Amino acid sequence: MQKELTILMPCLNEALTIAVCIERAQQLLSEHAIDGEILVSDNGSTDGSQAIALALGARIVHCPVRGYGAALQLGIESADGGFILMGDSDDSYHFDEAYPMVCKLREGYDICMGTRLKGKIMSGAMPALNRMVGNPVLTCIGQKLFRIPTTDFHCGMRAFRRDKVRAIGLITTGMEWASEMVIKSKLQGLSMTEVPVTLHKDGRNRPPHLRRWRDGWRHLRFMLVHAPNWIFVFPGLLLLAFGALGQILLIPRMIRIGEVRLDVHTMLICAFALIAGVQMILTGLLANVYCQTMGILPVTARFVKAIRHLTLEKLLVLSVFCGATGLAGVATDVLNWGRGGFGPLNYEITMRHLIPSLSLMALALLGICNGFMLSILFMPTSKTATGLQCAVEIDDRPASLPEKRGKGTI
Repeated sequence: MQKELTILMPCLNEALTIAVCIERAQQLLSEHAIDGEILVSDNGSTDGSQAIALALGARIVHCPVRGYGAALQLGIESADGGFILMGDSDDSYHFDEAYPMVCKLREGYDICMGTRLKGKIMSGAMPALNRMVGNPVLTCIGQKLFRIPTTDFHCGMRAFRRDKVRAIGLITTGMEWASEMVIKSKLQGLSMTEVPVTLHKDGRNRPPHLRRWRDGWRHLRFMLVHAPNWIFVFPGLLLLAFGALGQILLIPRMIRIGEVRLDVHTMLICAFALIAGVQMILTGLLANVYCQTMGILPVTARFVKAIRHLTLEKLLVLSVFCGATGLAGVATDVLNWGRGGFGPLNYEITMRHLIPSLSLMALALLGICNGFMLSILFMPTSKTATGLQCAVEIDDRPASLPEKRGKGTI
Protein backbone atom coordinates (compact mmCIF):
# COMPACT_ATOMS: atom_id res chain seq x y z
CA MET A 1 0.00 0.00 0.00
CA GLN A 2 1.35 3.42 -0.94
CA LYS A 3 2.52 5.66 1.85
CA GLU A 4 1.50 9.29 2.02
CA LEU A 5 4.96 10.82 2.30
CA THR A 6 8.55 10.03 1.40
CA ILE A 7 11.18 12.24 3.02
CA LEU A 8 14.01 12.20 0.51
CA MET A 9 17.61 13.13 1.31
CA PRO A 10 20.42 13.09 -1.27
CA CYS A 11 23.63 12.15 0.48
CA LEU A 12 27.34 12.35 -0.30
CA ASN A 13 29.63 11.90 2.72
CA GLU A 14 27.31 13.37 5.35
CA ALA A 15 28.26 11.11 8.31
CA LEU A 16 28.35 14.07 10.70
CA THR A 17 24.78 15.21 9.99
CA ILE A 18 22.78 12.37 8.45
CA ALA A 19 21.72 11.04 11.86
CA VAL A 20 20.22 14.32 13.09
CA CYS A 21 18.46 14.80 9.73
CA ILE A 22 16.85 11.37 10.01
CA GLU A 23 15.85 12.03 13.61
CA ARG A 24 14.19 15.30 12.61
CA ALA A 25 12.37 13.52 9.78
CA GLN A 26 11.18 10.84 12.19
CA GLN A 27 9.92 13.56 14.50
CA LEU A 28 7.89 15.08 11.68
CA LEU A 29 6.28 11.74 10.89
CA SER A 30 5.51 10.84 14.52
CA GLU A 31 4.28 14.24 15.74
CA HIS A 32 1.78 14.60 12.90
CA ALA A 33 0.89 10.90 12.51
CA ILE A 34 2.01 10.83 8.89
CA ASP A 35 2.25 7.48 7.14
CA GLY A 36 5.66 7.89 5.61
CA GLU A 37 9.19 6.70 5.04
CA ILE A 38 12.69 8.15 5.10
CA LEU A 39 14.68 7.50 1.94
CA VAL A 40 18.38 8.31 1.55
CA SER A 41 19.67 8.43 -2.02
CA ASP A 42 23.38 7.84 -1.59
CA ASN A 43 25.68 9.24 -4.24
CA GLY A 44 28.79 7.21 -3.43
CA SER A 45 29.57 8.09 0.19
CA THR A 46 32.83 6.71 1.58
CA ASP A 47 32.50 7.92 5.18
CA GLY A 48 29.95 5.42 6.47
CA SER A 49 26.87 7.57 5.92
CA GLN A 50 24.95 4.56 4.59
CA ALA A 51 25.50 2.47 7.73
CA ILE A 52 24.36 5.31 9.98
CA ALA A 53 21.19 5.80 7.94
CA LEU A 54 20.38 2.09 7.95
CA ALA A 55 20.93 1.82 11.69
CA LEU A 56 18.36 4.59 12.24
CA GLY A 57 15.74 2.85 10.10
CA ALA A 58 16.05 4.78 6.86
CA ARG A 59 15.86 3.07 3.49
CA ILE A 60 18.89 3.41 1.21
CA VAL A 61 19.13 3.49 -2.56
CA HIS A 62 22.53 3.71 -4.25
CA CYS A 63 22.86 6.14 -7.14
CA PRO A 64 25.74 5.17 -9.47
CA VAL A 65 25.64 8.47 -11.37
CA ARG A 66 27.31 11.36 -9.59
CA GLY A 67 25.34 14.57 -9.18
CA TYR A 68 22.70 16.24 -7.04
CA GLY A 69 20.03 15.84 -9.70
CA ALA A 70 20.90 12.21 -10.38
CA ALA A 71 20.56 11.34 -6.69
CA LEU A 72 17.20 13.07 -6.44
CA GLN A 73 15.88 11.48 -9.63
CA LEU A 74 16.72 7.98 -8.39
CA GLY A 75 15.11 8.82 -5.07
CA ILE A 76 11.93 10.00 -6.76
CA GLU A 77 11.77 6.84 -8.87
CA SER A 78 12.34 4.66 -5.78
CA ALA A 79 9.97 6.47 -3.41
CA ASP A 80 6.90 4.75 -1.97
CA GLY A 81 5.13 7.95 -0.99
CA GLY A 82 2.56 9.84 -3.01
CA PHE A 83 4.08 13.03 -1.65
CA ILE A 84 7.81 13.73 -1.51
CA LEU A 85 9.51 16.14 0.86
CA MET A 86 13.12 16.73 -0.16
CA GLY A 87 15.92 18.48 1.65
CA ASP A 88 19.69 18.33 2.06
CA SER A 89 21.23 15.89 4.52
CA ASP A 90 23.61 18.46 6.03
CA ASP A 91 21.08 19.71 8.62
CA SER A 92 20.72 23.09 6.91
CA TYR A 93 16.98 22.42 6.65
CA HIS A 94 15.11 20.98 9.62
CA PHE A 95 12.57 18.43 8.49
CA ASP A 96 10.57 18.72 11.70
CA GLU A 97 9.64 22.27 10.63
CA ALA A 98 8.24 21.21 7.25
CA TYR A 99 4.67 20.24 8.19
CA PRO A 100 3.17 23.38 6.53
CA MET A 101 4.61 22.17 3.22
CA VAL A 102 2.85 18.81 3.57
CA CYS A 103 -0.38 20.63 4.36
CA LYS A 104 -0.11 22.59 1.11
CA LEU A 105 0.04 19.34 -0.85
CA ARG A 106 -2.99 18.07 1.03
CA GLU A 107 -4.81 21.23 -0.02
CA GLY A 108 -4.27 20.22 -3.64
CA TYR A 109 -1.10 22.00 -4.75
CA ASP A 110 1.30 20.01 -6.92
CA ILE A 111 4.46 21.72 -5.63
CA CYS A 112 5.27 23.65 -2.48
CA MET A 113 8.55 25.51 -2.52
CA GLY A 114 10.35 26.68 0.56
CA THR A 115 11.45 30.29 0.57
CA ARG A 116 14.41 31.31 2.65
CA LEU A 117 14.16 34.91 1.53
CA LYS A 118 10.73 35.25 3.17
CA GLY A 119 11.72 33.04 6.07
CA LYS A 120 14.91 33.16 8.12
CA ILE A 121 18.55 32.76 7.22
CA MET A 122 20.52 32.07 10.37
CA SER A 123 23.92 33.62 10.96
CA GLY A 124 26.60 31.86 8.92
CA ALA A 125 24.08 29.78 6.97
CA MET A 126 24.56 31.53 3.62
CA PRO A 127 27.40 33.68 2.27
CA ALA A 128 26.48 37.34 1.99
CA LEU A 129 27.13 37.37 -1.78
CA ASN A 130 24.72 34.47 -2.33
CA ARG A 131 22.13 36.04 -0.07
CA MET A 132 22.29 39.59 -1.43
CA VAL A 133 23.14 38.96 -5.08
CA GLY A 134 23.21 35.35 -6.32
CA ASN A 135 19.84 33.99 -5.20
CA PRO A 136 17.83 37.21 -5.68
CA VAL A 137 19.27 37.79 -9.17
CA LEU A 138 18.72 34.23 -10.39
CA THR A 139 15.23 34.19 -8.86
CA CYS A 140 14.37 37.51 -10.53
CA ILE A 141 15.56 36.20 -13.90
CA GLY A 142 13.48 33.05 -13.44
CA GLN A 143 10.41 35.09 -12.52
CA LYS A 144 10.75 37.34 -15.57
CA LEU A 145 11.51 34.58 -18.08
CA PHE A 146 8.90 32.07 -16.94
CA ARG A 147 6.42 34.04 -14.79
CA ILE A 148 7.12 31.77 -11.85
CA PRO A 149 5.62 33.10 -8.60
CA THR A 150 8.16 31.61 -6.18
CA THR A 151 10.45 34.08 -4.41
CA ASP A 152 13.32 31.65 -3.84
CA PHE A 153 14.16 29.77 -7.02
CA HIS A 154 16.85 27.57 -5.51
CA CYS A 155 15.64 26.64 -2.05
CA GLY A 156 16.75 23.09 -1.27
CA MET A 157 13.64 22.19 0.70
CA ARG A 158 10.55 21.57 -1.38
CA ALA A 159 7.57 19.22 -1.38
CA PHE A 160 5.70 17.86 -4.37
CA ARG A 161 3.41 15.18 -5.72
CA ARG A 162 5.57 12.34 -6.95
CA ASP A 163 3.43 11.43 -9.98
CA LYS A 164 3.27 15.03 -11.19
CA VAL A 165 7.03 15.63 -11.04
CA ARG A 166 7.83 12.26 -12.62
CA ALA A 167 5.58 13.19 -15.55
CA ILE A 168 7.42 16.40 -16.50
CA GLY A 169 10.54 14.53 -17.69
CA LEU A 170 13.44 15.87 -15.64
CA ILE A 171 16.78 14.95 -17.21
CA THR A 172 19.65 16.93 -15.66
CA THR A 173 22.00 15.29 -13.18
CA GLY A 174 23.75 18.25 -11.57
CA MET A 175 22.83 21.25 -9.45
CA GLU A 176 20.76 22.72 -12.29
CA TRP A 177 18.15 20.05 -11.52
CA ALA A 178 16.71 22.51 -9.00
CA SER A 179 16.05 25.03 -11.78
CA GLU A 180 14.83 22.39 -14.21
CA MET A 181 12.21 21.17 -11.77
CA VAL A 182 10.77 24.63 -11.18
CA ILE A 183 10.87 25.68 -14.84
CA LYS A 184 9.34 22.53 -16.26
CA SER A 185 6.70 22.44 -13.52
CA LYS A 186 5.60 25.92 -14.53
CA LEU A 187 5.73 25.20 -18.26
CA GLN A 188 3.65 22.05 -17.75
CA GLY A 189 1.03 23.94 -15.76
CA LEU A 190 1.58 22.40 -12.33
CA SER A 191 0.08 24.38 -9.44
CA MET A 192 2.74 25.92 -7.21
CA THR A 193 2.86 27.68 -3.88
CA GLU A 194 5.48 28.45 -1.25
CA VAL A 195 5.94 28.68 2.51
CA PRO A 196 8.68 30.44 4.49
CA VAL A 197 11.43 28.17 5.83
CA THR A 198 14.50 28.64 7.98
CA LEU A 199 17.98 28.00 6.61
CA HIS A 200 20.29 26.87 9.40
CA LYS A 201 24.05 26.74 9.42
CA ASP A 202 24.99 23.28 8.21
CA GLY A 203 26.79 20.84 10.46
CA ARG A 204 29.65 19.99 8.11
CA ASN A 205 33.32 20.29 8.97
CA ARG A 206 34.24 20.70 5.29
CA PRO A 207 33.32 23.07 2.46
CA PRO A 208 29.91 22.46 0.80
CA HIS A 209 29.60 20.60 -2.51
CA LEU A 210 28.15 23.77 -4.05
CA ARG A 211 30.58 25.87 -6.13
CA ARG A 212 29.26 29.43 -6.20
CA TRP A 213 30.30 30.68 -9.63
CA ARG A 214 30.29 27.40 -11.52
CA ASP A 215 26.89 26.27 -10.25
CA GLY A 216 25.44 29.77 -10.51
CA TRP A 217 26.41 29.89 -14.18
CA ARG A 218 24.96 26.41 -14.74
CA HIS A 219 21.63 27.54 -13.29
CA LEU A 220 21.63 30.72 -15.39
CA ARG A 221 22.61 28.86 -18.55
CA PHE A 222 19.85 26.33 -17.99
CA MET A 223 17.25 29.08 -17.59
CA LEU A 224 18.38 30.85 -20.75
CA VAL A 225 18.37 27.64 -22.79
CA HIS A 226 14.74 27.14 -21.79
CA ALA A 227 13.77 30.64 -22.89
CA PRO A 228 14.57 30.87 -26.63
CA ASN A 229 12.04 33.66 -27.12
CA TRP A 230 13.86 35.85 -24.62
CA ILE A 231 17.31 34.98 -25.95
CA PHE A 232 16.54 35.21 -29.66
CA VAL A 233 13.05 36.26 -30.71
CA PHE A 234 12.38 39.36 -28.60
CA PRO A 235 15.84 40.93 -29.09
CA GLY A 236 15.60 40.01 -32.78
CA LEU A 237 12.29 41.82 -33.12
CA LEU A 238 13.83 44.96 -31.60
CA LEU A 239 16.79 44.82 -33.99
CA LEU A 240 14.47 44.15 -36.93
CA ALA A 241 12.27 47.13 -36.08
CA PHE A 242 15.26 49.43 -35.58
CA GLY A 243 16.99 48.31 -38.78
CA ALA A 244 13.92 48.41 -41.02
CA LEU A 245 12.67 51.76 -39.74
CA GLY A 246 16.11 53.33 -40.00
CA GLN A 247 16.60 52.27 -43.60
CA ILE A 248 13.11 53.33 -44.65
CA LEU A 249 13.60 56.80 -43.17
CA LEU A 250 17.08 57.26 -44.65
CA ILE A 251 16.40 56.07 -48.22
CA PRO A 252 14.98 59.43 -49.41
CA ARG A 253 17.45 61.76 -47.70
CA MET A 254 19.82 62.46 -44.87
CA ILE A 255 18.20 63.20 -41.50
CA ARG A 256 19.51 65.92 -39.20
CA ILE A 257 18.73 65.87 -35.48
CA GLY A 258 20.23 68.99 -33.96
CA GLU A 259 23.93 68.83 -34.74
CA VAL A 260 23.77 65.09 -35.53
CA ARG A 261 23.66 63.96 -39.16
CA LEU A 262 22.24 60.54 -39.91
CA ASP A 263 23.40 59.47 -43.36
CA VAL A 264 24.46 56.36 -45.25
CA HIS A 265 26.83 55.43 -42.44
CA THR A 266 23.76 55.04 -40.22
CA MET A 267 22.11 53.04 -42.98
CA LEU A 268 24.96 50.51 -42.76
CA ILE A 269 24.33 50.10 -39.04
CA CYS A 270 20.61 49.71 -39.69
CA ALA A 271 21.34 47.09 -42.36
CA PHE A 272 23.40 45.11 -39.87
CA ALA A 273 20.64 45.39 -37.26
CA LEU A 274 18.02 44.26 -39.78
CA ILE A 275 19.96 41.20 -40.93
CA ALA A 276 21.02 40.25 -37.39
CA GLY A 277 17.46 40.69 -36.13
CA VAL A 278 15.94 38.45 -38.80
CA GLN A 279 18.56 35.77 -38.14
CA MET A 280 17.91 35.91 -34.40
CA ILE A 281 14.17 35.49 -34.98
CA LEU A 282 14.75 32.52 -37.27
CA THR A 283 17.20 31.01 -34.79
CA GLY A 284 14.57 31.41 -32.07
CA LEU A 285 12.07 29.63 -34.30
CA LEU A 286 14.48 26.74 -34.89
CA ALA A 287 15.29 26.59 -31.17
CA ASN A 288 11.60 26.39 -30.30
CA VAL A 289 11.03 23.62 -32.82
CA TYR A 290 14.02 21.65 -31.55
CA CYS A 291 13.16 22.12 -27.87
CA GLN A 292 9.54 21.09 -28.37
CA THR A 293 10.52 18.19 -30.63
CA MET A 294 13.02 16.84 -28.08
CA GLY A 295 10.75 17.40 -25.10
CA ILE A 296 12.89 20.14 -23.55
CA LEU A 297 9.90 22.47 -23.75
CA PRO A 298 6.23 21.41 -23.78
CA VAL A 299 4.36 21.47 -27.07
CA THR A 300 1.98 24.43 -27.08
CA ALA A 301 -1.12 24.82 -29.24
CA ARG A 302 -0.23 28.43 -30.00
CA PHE A 303 3.16 27.51 -31.42
CA VAL A 304 1.72 24.56 -33.35
CA LYS A 305 -0.85 26.85 -34.96
CA ALA A 306 1.89 29.24 -36.06
CA ILE A 307 4.32 26.61 -37.32
CA ARG A 308 1.68 24.76 -39.37
CA HIS A 309 1.41 27.78 -41.68
CA LEU A 310 5.17 28.28 -42.07
CA THR A 311 6.10 25.92 -44.88
CA LEU A 312 9.34 25.66 -46.81
CA GLU A 313 7.52 26.64 -49.99
CA LYS A 314 6.22 29.88 -48.46
CA LEU A 315 9.67 30.79 -47.17
CA LEU A 316 11.20 30.09 -50.56
CA VAL A 317 8.63 32.25 -52.36
CA LEU A 318 9.19 35.12 -49.93
CA SER A 319 12.97 34.72 -50.15
CA VAL A 320 12.95 34.69 -53.94
CA PHE A 321 10.82 37.84 -53.97
CA CYS A 322 13.21 39.64 -51.58
CA GLY A 323 16.25 38.41 -53.49
CA ALA A 324 14.85 39.44 -56.86
CA THR A 325 13.90 42.89 -55.56
CA GLY A 326 17.37 43.36 -54.11
CA LEU A 327 19.05 42.10 -57.28
CA ALA A 328 16.98 44.51 -59.36
CA GLY A 329 18.15 47.38 -57.17
CA VAL A 330 21.81 46.38 -57.55
CA ALA A 331 21.37 45.95 -61.31
CA THR A 332 19.82 49.42 -61.57
CA ASP A 333 22.82 50.96 -59.80
CA VAL A 334 25.23 49.11 -62.09
CA LEU A 335 23.33 50.28 -65.20
CA ASN A 336 23.34 53.87 -63.99
CA TRP A 337 27.05 53.58 -63.30
CA GLY A 338 27.58 52.27 -66.84
CA ARG A 339 25.63 55.12 -68.35
CA GLY A 340 28.04 57.46 -66.63
CA GLY A 341 31.03 55.70 -68.15
CA PHE A 342 31.91 53.83 -64.95
CA GLY A 343 33.38 56.98 -63.51
CA PRO A 344 33.37 58.21 -59.90
CA LEU A 345 30.15 57.56 -57.97
CA ASN A 346 28.24 59.84 -55.68
CA TYR A 347 28.27 57.52 -52.70
CA GLU A 348 25.46 59.39 -50.88
CA ILE A 349 23.09 58.57 -53.73
CA THR A 350 24.43 55.18 -54.74
CA MET A 351 24.66 53.76 -51.21
CA ARG A 352 21.09 54.78 -50.46
CA HIS A 353 20.00 52.35 -53.16
CA LEU A 354 22.73 49.76 -52.71
CA ILE A 355 22.46 49.17 -48.94
CA PRO A 356 18.73 48.29 -48.92
CA SER A 357 19.19 46.16 -52.05
CA LEU A 358 22.04 44.15 -50.53
CA SER A 359 20.04 43.84 -47.30
CA LEU A 360 17.16 42.25 -49.20
CA MET A 361 19.53 39.83 -50.92
CA ALA A 362 21.05 38.88 -47.56
CA LEU A 363 17.56 38.32 -46.11
CA ALA A 364 16.73 36.09 -49.07
CA LEU A 365 19.77 33.94 -48.33
CA LEU A 366 18.81 33.72 -44.64
CA GLY A 367 15.27 32.70 -45.56
CA ILE A 368 16.42 29.93 -47.89
CA CYS A 369 19.03 28.50 -45.52
CA ASN A 370 16.83 28.61 -42.44
CA GLY A 371 13.83 27.33 -44.37
CA PHE A 372 15.69 24.19 -45.37
CA MET A 373 17.01 23.82 -41.82
CA LEU A 374 13.45 23.99 -40.52
CA SER A 375 12.43 21.40 -43.07
CA ILE A 376 15.23 19.10 -41.88
CA LEU A 377 13.85 19.22 -38.33
CA PHE A 378 10.55 17.87 -39.66
CA MET A 379 12.05 15.37 -42.09
CA PRO A 380 10.27 11.99 -41.89
CA THR A 381 12.36 9.14 -40.46
CA SER A 382 11.85 5.51 -39.56
CA LYS A 383 11.53 6.51 -35.91
CA THR A 384 8.25 7.38 -34.22
CA ALA A 385 7.17 10.96 -34.70
CA THR A 386 7.44 13.35 -31.80
CA GLY A 387 4.53 15.14 -30.19
CA LEU A 388 5.27 18.36 -32.09
CA GLN A 389 5.44 16.59 -35.45
CA CYS A 390 2.15 14.86 -34.77
CA ALA A 391 0.57 18.10 -33.62
CA VAL A 392 1.66 19.98 -36.74
CA GLU A 393 0.14 17.27 -38.89
CA ILE A 394 -3.12 16.69 -37.07
CA ASP A 395 -4.61 19.59 -35.13
CA ASP A 396 -4.11 21.97 -32.23
CA ARG A 397 -4.24 19.41 -29.42
CA PRO A 398 -0.57 18.76 -28.72
CA ALA A 399 -0.86 17.83 -25.08
CA SER A 400 -2.83 14.63 -25.63
CA LEU A 401 -1.66 13.39 -28.98
CA PRO A 402 -0.82 9.71 -29.43
CA GLU A 403 2.52 8.89 -30.98
CA LYS A 404 2.44 7.81 -34.60
CA ARG A 405 4.72 7.57 -37.57
CA GLY A 406 5.21 11.07 -38.92
CA LYS A 407 5.33 12.75 -42.27
CA GLY A 408 7.25 15.91 -42.93
CA THR A 409 4.95 18.83 -43.59
CA ILE A 410 7.39 21.70 -43.84
